[in-house]
Order: sequence, then structure tokens, then C-alpha cells
Amino acid sequence: MNQSMRDETLSPARRGTNQAGMRAFNERLVLTLVRAHGPLAKTDIARMTGLSAQTVSVIMRALEAEHLLRRGEPQRGRVGQPSVPLSLEPDGAYFIGVKIGRRGLDLVLVDFAGNLRLEESEAYPYPTPSRAIATIRAGVRSCERLLGRRSDRIAGIGLAMPFLLWQWAEAVGAPPEELDLWRQVDLRAELANLLPYPVYLQNDATAACGAELVFGQHAGLRDFIYFYVGAFIGGGLVLDGGLYTGRSGNAAAIGSMPVPRPGGGTEQLIHQASLVVLERRLRAAGIEPEPLYDPAADWSGFGAHLDAWLDQAARGIAAAVAAVGAVIDIEAAVIDGAIPPSIQTRLVEGVRARLGETDLSGIQPPRIEPGGIGPAARALGGASLPLFDRYLVEQHRLASIRADPSIVR
Repeated sequence: MNQSMRDETLSPARRGTNQAGMRAFNERLVLTLVRAHGPLAKTDIARMTGLSAQTVSVIMRALEAEHLLRRGEPQRGRVGQPSVPLSLEPDGAYFIGVKIGRRGLDLVLVDFAGNLRLEESEAYPYPTPSRAIATIRAGVRSCERLLGRRSDRIAGIGLAMPFLLWQWAEAVGAPPEELDLWRQVDLRAELANLLPYPVYLQNDATAACGAELVFGQHAGLRDFIYFYVGAFIGGGLVLDGGLYTGRSGNAAAIGSMPVPRPGGGTEQLIHQASLVVLERRLRAAGIEPEPLYDPAADWSGFGAHLDAWLDQAARGIAAAVAAVGAVIDIEAAVIDGAIPPSIQTRLVEGVRARLGETDLSGIQPPRIEPGGIGPAARALGGASLPLFDRYLVEQHRLASIRADPSIVR
């Protein structure tokens, strides 16, 4: 996470739990392990961390008192006292995630156990700061009404949005002066002044990659490149089990990667594997493209135009995977997006086939895997920003702890 994007000026009155307790690294460590492995007993935590049983007992009692962990039924073994597993308390904290896209805004409320409690969406032809602020404030009020007195456990709001939005006026068909307003506004700061919660900001595709890391189905992967196919394709990078954002927060800007252009030369991947490319094909053919931005819609009517786009996108993504694999020894490429599951399956199969035709001499071919979250990935990635910042240990740090338990003593 880009720490410079955190808001440090807010009153702690509405922050979801005792901040003095949450500053303790060992408490974060216990919460991270329970999140990763499910319910764990004191002996499990002690074995995983190298901490003494007494220390673990103190930590787990404190987390119970904070209503972040809850006790399960005692598990009786053959000898000794029964073990009592503790799991995350879903109502211990809540996180609001917001995706500000080029065609719509999504807002989600997620509880401490990762359950989706509320989801709202608004479509628009192009985003403007004033509209985004109004929609987010209304969505936050919806969350507060739903939670009632528990809204004091909202731990933060994470924004996931494209950086340099003003550069895409022509691509999204927006008046340049409207998108140029984004140059003049610090959305995170504006919302931090209007709302009583910490506000975080991250590139939308990088945030989606973070959602895959936290909520996805590829927990065993430690090094992978991530592709998110939306109106414009973007990506993220996971190294040593941690999200790598780079010095400016814009690492793995996959859409800007040069790939071979049919007929010769190169062009950026964004011009081959983005949904706006398919949208232009459909409009040119007189076909209504609106279903493109509804992942629940039926895309079968797009016929040969969809087939051609899928082939073009698969070729481009395969070229990008090969290029990344030549620089970083990645295990896999994960492909997700705001697309129907059947289209995701076809795209993954197409990338596998095109990568199989590529000369990969000298590198270990990465696996091509489907992402497990889909259209909600960017908003969920936004929600993961306060979750990580407030309660968890970064995955690469967790890996070093497993290798050297003395780090937590």
C-alpha cells in the first residue's frame, strides 16, 4: 500500500476499534493467521509463530475483548484440555470499498470476515469528481443506515480508481473539459474532509490485484502477474506473497505494455484487450454495445465481433505474459475482469493456446489461471486497503516470520 495516500488528520472517534491494541504487531499477526487459515486454537498460533503459549493467550484474550475474534466450540482430543478455536468476528470491523470507473461507480461494504454486506452501483457515460463525491457520500449513508450503532466499527474507505483519468477523454467519449476537472481535485482529501473515516486511495487494477490476494482463490501463489479486463485493461503484480505497487503506486501498468500489432510494429496492450475496443467494433457494426458493461448480460449476440476481439485480446495478453515472465520468474498469470464467466473461460483458454505457440526458450512458462472474484474485484480491492493498513501483516512479512519465528518475540 502507498502509505503516503493514508489520511492521518481524522479524529479517531469513529475508528472501529482500540487503536493502541491494534498497534501491536503480534495482534496483527494473529489476525492475519486466522484470516489465512480459518479458526485456530492457541496451540496452533504458538506453533506457527514461535510465541509462548502464555503470550498467545494474552493476545487472543485482548482480541476477543476487542470483538475481533470469537470463540468456537471446544474440540476434545485424546489427552489434555480441549482446544478452543477462535475465528474472526464478522461484526468486529467493516470496510467500505469504492471503484470509480470510466463507465460506472461501485460501492461495497465488507465485514471483518470478508462477507459482502451491501453493494450499490451507478452507471454513467463518464466520471466527474462532483458526481463521484455525491454518490460516495450517499453510499456511505446507506452503509451507516444498514449498520446502525455498529457504524462506529467502519474502519475506513478505500478508493480504487484509474490514475490520470483526464488522459482518457477521447477514449471514453467525454468532453475534455469535464475529465480535466480530475486534474484539479484531490478526491481522497475531499472525502476525508467530508466523512468521519480514514480514506485510502489506490490504482484500480492494482486494488483488484489486492482483492485477488486477500479474497481470491489462489492463496498458494507467491509470484504472479494479474490482468483485469475492464473498459481498459489494467494489472497488478504480486511478489513474494505481497502486492508490489512500486514507487508511485502504479507498478504493473500492464495496459501500457507494448505488444505486437497485427501486420507489424507494436502498440499498447490497452488497444487490444480492453472492452472499449470491442465496443468500437460493435458500434461500427450497428450493434448496441451496452451489455458490455453488464457482466450478467448475454454476450452471445455479439457473434463474430466477440470472437475476433477474444482472439486479439488473447494474443496481446499472451505476449505480455511472456514479456513479464522473461523479467520476473512468475508462477502464474491470473486473468479476471468485468466479463461474464463464460467469456473469462474462453479468454483464459485463448491465452493458454497463444502462449503455447510462443517461443519461451530460457524461461519457465507460467500457468494461466482464472481470477476468482470478477466484476467486484476493484471495489473489494478498495475495501482491502483499510483492512491491510489497520489489521493485517503484509504477506511477504508473514513469509519471513514463518522462516524466522524470532522476528515476533
